[in-house]
Amino acid sequence: ETGFMQTHKRVLIVGTVPYNEMSTSRAFDSYFRFWEKENLAQIFSNAKAPVKGHCGTLFQITDERMLKRRFTRKTETGVVFNYGDLADKWDDSSLEVSNGVAKMYRFGSRKNSFVYLLRKFIWKRKYWRSEKLLSWLDEFSPECVFLSFSDDFFIPQIALFVAERYNIPIVSSIGDDYYFNYKFSLSPFYHIYKLAYRKLIRKVFAHKGSAIYIGDKIRDKYNASFGLEGKTVYLTSSIERRPFRTISETNPEISYFGNIRLGRNESLKDIGQALGRIDRNYVLNVYSNENDPKFCKLFDGDPNIRFCGAVPYREVAKKTVESDIVIVVEGFRKKDVDITRYSLSTKVADSLSSGVAVFAYGSRDCGAIEYAESVGCIVTCVEKNELEKSLRSLIFDPARQKENYEKSAEVVAKNHRLEKSTEIFESVVNNVCGG
Repeated sequence: ETGFMQTHKRVLIVGTVPYNEMSTSRAFDSYFRFWEKENLAQIFSNAKAPVKGHCGTLFQITDERMLKRRFTRKTETGVVFNYGDLADKWDDSSLEVSNGVAKMYRFGSRKNSFVYLLRKFIWKRKYWRSEKLLSWLDEFSPECVFLSFSDDFFIPQIALFVAERYNIPIVSSIGDDYYFNYKFSLSPFYHIYKLAYRKLIRKVFAHKGSAIYIGDKIRDKYNASFGLEGKTVYLTSSIERRPFRTISETNPEISYFGNIRLGRNESLKDIGQALGRIDRNYVLNVYSNENDPKFCKLFDGDPNIRFCGAVPYREVAKKTVESDIVIVVEGFRKKDVDITRYSLSTKVADSLSSGVAVFAYGSRDCGAIEYAESVGCIVTCVEKNELEKSLRSLIFDPARQKENYEKSAEVVAKNHRLEKSTEIFESVVNNVCGG
């Protein structure tokens, strides 16, 4: 202890992507905002150089270097980054991926079980467990491992290796159902992958530790199945709440931010058509970094949907507050629902925090839609034939808008406040570390 200040445990994060406000790892801020940099380190596999975040030191091991190491013993698989040397924000030119591996990444981005098995073969422990890694770990001397769950093998394997080496607990961060989500497949690779993966995850949960979850639904399932006492830590948002204003009935600013895969493009298309029936001049603005025409072309020639491409997160925050309505969508097809059953995106926290009217549409079995319905301040529609009616009930009812605005402030205070989330997370870490 220093003075009256209680310092935090030394936590080693193991996860594919280091903190960046532009990426999914933005969730780390809900856990580590008040941690001392010298008490946080991360091992990661993303091929970009990290930016200044929460960690004092980071250790990068990439697919590319792991592959090279098999052919040349001189190849160092790990690179150390220290806080002082890091850039303030990501520069797209800092990618280190060569063409061959880039192709594999593209192949891998299809979440293909063959790729996971290929990676398992490439990520042999003897190649990443280098003297350089061990001395970096010894110098940091972790007291707890934070495992940012992944459907690859090497992330849980590294977490387990470190936890066993130092006899320290693992706190797993679970936002997606990688363990139970078992789909029908004719591919033998899928079943080989899934059996091996589940065996590994059972070993992780058998090691001492706990977990944090993105929502109550996934928490209850994993706690019950693995005898854990993990807690829900909702994602937080730093967007400033705007004063209340009614939705413009003549020219509402309606926005969607985020991924348009997993049937979300079809749900957005439904909303665009319903808006057109209400008023042919209404337009839904879709902001997404999707550039695969397979998903974008659904909007081509639609007078009520404007595909605006990617915008940086700061711009997302600004546009959220300027919107009259922010849309949250999920798909309806079973295979899409299976993937999003427990997910709850940062968008929900952002839209509720901003004070903007929120409209949600998708299958009730999806985590975000179920959450939207449960909080009581988001107009939610789960049936395509109810869409127009639901949208009208929001756009033309200022009393309902005001009521939702006031209720959303309570929901944010209860679930999405940074101080509350970090406090819950710290209590989980302290519990398992016996402090």
